Amino acid sequence: MKLISTLVVFACAALLAQTPERERTEALARRATVRLLELHQEADRLAAEARTLLGDLRRLEVARQIKAEELRGVAAEATAATEALARIDTDIQRLEQQEQAELPALRARVVELYKMGDGGYVRLLLSTSDARHLAQASRMAAALAKRDRDRIAGHQRRRAEIVTARSAAQARTTRLRALRAEAERAEAAATRAVEDRNTLLEEIDRRRDLTARLAGELQSAQQDLQATLNNLADGRPTEAPAALPLGPFRGDLLWPVSGQVRVGFGARRPAAGAALTNGIEIGAAEGSAVQAIHDGAVAFAGTFAGYGKLVIVHHGAQNFSLYGQLLDLAVAREARVERGQTLGTTGVSLTGSAGLYFELRVDGRPVDPLQWLEPR
Repeated sequence: MKLISTLVVFACAALLAQTPERERTEALARRATVRLLELHQEADRLAAEARTLLGDLRRLEVARQIKAEELRGVAAEATAATEALARIDTDIQRLEQQEQAELPALRARVVELYKMGDGGYVRLLLSTSDARHLAQASRMAAALAKRDRDRIAGHQRRRAEIVTARSAAQARTTRLRALRAEAERAEAAATRAVEDRNTLLEEIDRRRDLTARLAGELQSAQQDLQATLNNLADGRPTEAPAALPLGPFRGDLLWPVSGQVRVGFGARRPAAGAALTNGIEIGAAEGSAVQAIHDGAVAFAGTFAGYGKLVIVHHGAQNFSLYGQLLDLAVAREARVERGQTLGTTGVSLTGSAGLYFELRVDGRPVDPLQWLEPR
């Protein structure tokens, strides 16, 4: 009977010991389920965006082809107009050469008629002594006068026609050049739009792949949590404390302290020789509670050169969060901490104002915490 009582006591003690761990594991499982649902919704949203972008790309590609055809048409028309203008310039040059060739003879006749006085052609007729040749002389004088008038009028008419045609061709060429420039700009804009959509589609594909990978990690963690819950329900010891990976919670991590970002990621630090900061500085009243952004284990808790009192939380793999310039510490090394658990309080930052210096390292590399913390 005493042995049975002892066994019951041990069983009750084991059950009581398992209850907090079971509650914690169930809470993690619920959080994993909620986050997994959010990731699936994100995947659906990205898929819808991709479908919309593919439709936009098809329309933009058709628009670009239309603009390219318009540009080819305008370019061909502009080339034809330029060639026509060149032919007109050739005609003008030929007409000027013709005028230059005929001008001496015309000038000589004008001079001779001028020497004969106002009745030049009449005197030319009267100077004919032979009456038999009078009619012939008359016809010749009339023909000469008409030919001179016709030639001059013809030159003037031809020059006016060519000048008019050249003005029209010049205006057409100018208009076509403007149309060509406009068509080139339109085609370039359509090409840029297609390239931008392709870049955005590639980014969406990358995010979809990342979301799928994170959802896979979370599903694996969820299975581990379920196995832990089964072990706890059967009274079997668990191999390791239940935990959730950090990656699937990008954009959903708690803020370590309430306050405004005073120094951004990659900014120059006032101290340390103005070196670039690997984290952010959050302004907060001295003594404000600093909380863990995610579940993990304390890898370091103590004073560290350049960081003052510092807590480093290991979140699995090569993922760490760093909380520096603390006034005091509320955890010790190797302690397990949960999301939202107090790690310490804020002290005075490197800028001389009260606040928290915070870093986040993913896969061993510093990242911008604002891309991982939940949006405000």
